[in-house]
This record gives sequence, C-alpha cells and structure tokens, in this order.
Amino acid sequence: MIDASVGFQCPDCVREGSGTGHHPAASRPRTLAGGTVASDPRLVTKILIGLNLAVFIAVSVAGRPLIDDLLLFGRAYTGNQPSGLEGVAEGQWYRLVTSMFLHQEVWHIAFNMLGLWWLGGPLEAALGRVRYLLLYVLSGLAGSALTYWIADPAQGSLGASGAVFGLLGATAVLMRRMNYDMRPLIALLVVNLIFTFNPWGAIAWQAHIGGLVAGALIAIAMVHAPRERRNLVQYGACALVLVTVVVIVLARSAALA
Repeated sequence: MIDASVGFQCPDCVREGSGTGHHPAASRPRTLAGGTVASDPRLVTKILIGLNLAVFIAVSVAGRPLIDDLLLFGRAYTGNQPSGLEGVAEGQWYRLVTSMFLHQEVWHIAFNMLGLWWLGGPLEAALGRVRYLLLYVLSGLAGSALTYWIADPAQGSLGASGAVFGLLGATAVLMRRMNYDMRPLIALLVVNLIFTFNPWGAIAWQAHIGGLVAGALIAIAMVHAPRERRNLVQYGACALVLVTVVVIVLARSAALA
C-alpha cells in the first residue's frame, strides 16, 4: 500500500490514477463535450490563425491571380485577360475551403483573427481539439455553401467570417449550457448582425448566417449529447451538416451548368 493524503491506496489504483496503469483512458480528464484535456488548450486556434496570416501574406505578395485561384467565385484568364468566371461549378470544390482563409484588407483579417482568438480559445478548451476543429471547418463550409447557393456568381466572397460566426453561435450555446449571463454575447451578436446587413452591401451576409446556424447546431449536439451516445450524436450532427453542404453545392452546380 502507498501512503496518500486520504489514507492508503493500492499500487494499481495509484498507477491508474496517474495514467500509467492498464486503463489510463478511464481516468483521463475530459472536457465538457468529452474531448481530451490538452496541455495547450489554444493550440488549434493558434494554428488556424497562423494559416490565415500565411495565406494573407502570400496573397499580398502574389496579388490578384492567386486570389482568383482561391476565391469561391474566381475568374479564368486567357493570357493576362479575364475570359470568364470559374469555380465550384467547374468541379473546383477546394474553393469552398480556400475561400475561408482569404482576406484582402488588413482590417478584415484583424477583426476575424481577434474574433477567432477570443471565441476560439474557450471553445477549444470546452470541446477538445478534434471537436473544435470540426466545428470551425464545418461552420466555414456551411457559410461557403450558403454563399454559393444564394449569392451572385460575380460577387467575390472570401474570409474566415463564416467560421468565426460559427464560433459565435457555438459560444452562445455553450454559455447557455453553463448558465452564464447571455446579455454581453447577445449585444455582440446584434452588433455583428447590424454590420452584416449594412446598407452598403459590402459583406457576404450568406457566409455569416450559414456559419452561425451551422455552428449553433453542431454545438447543441456537442454539449447536450447524452453521455452514453455522445460520439454518435456529436459526429452524427457533424456528418449531417457536411451532407447538407454537399447537397447544396451539387444542386447549385447543376443549376449553373
């Protein structure tokens, strides 16, 4: 037996409690959503910010041709002259993802990265890395899909706003689950929606709404899933959002063909 602060424990119990026994997973600490507690709870958030900044720098150096290669709706060129639109309808599905990391103005990437840092860190800690990454990517894809479905193909759509709005929707769900005061978040959401639907029409509201709805729905599944069916509910909800994105893209591509 081993002397402990609350009496004595058997060696096997001590090994299991420290994660060195035969069943370390059973005693490993878990997040609210069932993910593994990480030593750096903001690692994925830092990587996502780094990717956004790297793409911003690359686009700043390369200029318009690279932007057109990565936009949701880009332009095809014959020589140096535009020869028409190209994009997801031509089978370039990667644009649904690459457009999520594009920013053209310094203020645009600054606001998005501040939002990603403020919202992403607490969500990553609450959900765990894998679930958090799924939330971010699927929210961004939902924003891209809704933009692709509704927006004018001639409209350039770019930025991480859809994914960040997904984090905003997920934060609302998490705060409600934890019984936190919702008023500051509601005020933030109202301000963001006012900017989204501004009369100048410079913001792709479709990406914001698509990301917001997808993020909230995924977060509901993440934090309210019954423990005995947690993985089934959580990953099933993610799969449902992904299938919805695919259906929307296929239907829109058929309409544009």
